[in-house]
Amino acid sequence: MVVDQLSEETVDRLFQALSDATRRDIVRRVSGASLSVSSLAAFYAMSFAAVQKHVAVLERASLVTKEKRGREQLVQANPDGLALAQQLLDEYEAIWRQRAARITNILMEDPKSHAKEMS
Repeated sequence: MVVDQLSEETVDRLFQALSDATRRDIVRRVSGASLSVSSLAAFYAMSFAAVQKHVAVLERASLVTKEKRGREQLVQANPDGLALAQQLLDEYEAIWRQRAARITNILMEDPKSHAKEMS
């Protein structure tokens, strides 16, 4: 399982990056096409420097990559980082579904059988 193979720091960095609405929006925007940091900044009511910081958080989490072209920094989605996030969420979902199924099975068991086992 990927959950067991990654460090807590890596998983924390990934989910902390995705915990912010602006960063999720940046990932969404650059998933369709590369955009410069200055183009991204035009979408938000914040400073250019603040957008740069959001992009840096996403880059540290491997959700986006930056490429310098001339004077511009182009930001693009990193499919591998996004796939890792999806895989982690899928694994967490599977864990919780298994737990819910076990609880359901316990609740559906005949309580009389438990009384016999305890005596």
